[in-house]
Amino acid sequence: MSLGQSASLNGFVPFPSGNLWNQDISSAPVDANSSAIINFIGSGIGLHPDFGSGLYNGSSIGIPYLVVGSQQGPVPIVFTAYGDESDPGPMPIPVGALIEGYPAPGSGDRHVLVLDNNNCWLYELYNSHPNAATWNADSAAVWDLTADGHRPYKWTSADAAGLPIFPGLARYDEVAAGHINHALRFTLQSSRAAFVPPASHWAANSSNALAAPMGMRLRLKASFDISGFSAANRVILTALKKYGMIMADNGSSMYISGASDANWDNSDLHNLGSVTAAGFEVVKMNPIYTAANVPTGANPVIASFTASSQSVSAGTPVTLSWNVTGASYLIVSPDIGAVRGTSAVISPSQSTTYTLYATNAFGRTTATVNITVH
Repeated sequence: MSLGQSASLNGFVPFPSGNLWNQDISSAPVDANSSAIINFIGSGIGLHPDFGSGLYNGSSIGIPYLVVGSQQGPVPIVFTAYGDESDPGPMPIPVGALIEGYPAPGSGDRHVLVLDNNNCWLYELYNSHPNAATWNADSAAVWDLTADGHRPYKWTSADAAGLPIFPGLARYDEVAAGHINHALRFTLQSSRAAFVPPASHWAANSSNALAAPMGMRLRLKASFDISGFSAANRVILTALKKYGMIMADNGSSMYISGASDANWDNSDLHNLGSVTAAGFEVVKMNPIYTAANVPTGANPVIASFTASSQSVSAGTPVTLSWNVTGASYLIVSPDIGAVRGTSAVISPSQSTTYTLYATNAFGRTTATVNITVH
């Protein structure tokens, strides 16, 4: 991944090829309730690309992202709402990172998306507000871009469906390269208290059985003629036939998400509005999880979490080591952040309690170690 704002990923696709974001679903069966669900959505509602170039009412169009490298240090995150379902900091998110809606993000979702090309992690914040050297955020999630890690069932993320946002964005670098190799993110006005993988959280605002569960996937019908669209729009529509689009949040119906980029042609993107919900079908939803059948299982097990020395002078390197089983991902806080492997080195300047967070689909386990600086 290149460094910078809206940087090219140079063909890199987040997550393994078998991940549900990246699966070819062009031949997957149609859900038995597809027609009824499309009618409930509104068969005449057209696609709306919720991204573009320039400003609309003083705000950028789309969700910005930033790629950082080893030069970006860790920054603490202070939680203001959903800290108990968030991944703790620190995270390599510069306090100057662009917020969704910049330069006037106002009271919108205020997402911040940062990718670390040095360690291949994705960091996402919701309702983000920068301070001098920290971030305030309602929630935050960390994603290992090299693995199929799973956040706990029924936990939110920076998105209502418990999903990552970045992998579902339409990006200009992909369109310019001629292909999008993943599903896209979209919103609907109504959702019910259920989710379909890869989603893991619901934010229900409807009790109607035809309202979408989070994670529901729509696919543009193979028979839909895209030959009259521009080359750029054909890339987007081809992806919607091959990978579909995944319901990830409540919002305006049939709005598809993308990254803001000065290269988008807004007038051309507007032509996608002629593609209505009637041109889509619902991919078979199985399993559908509700409060009655959300999977349960064992949290990770932390057998040990130790420090090579627990009493040191300021600036002395200390190795933290751990033995963990059953975790999808690990975080050490403060000072370190998301980690792989079984150890990390820190050089504390003051007495500090370090916490190891081990997380999987069923929950989180923690352990602490104290280091006294004298």
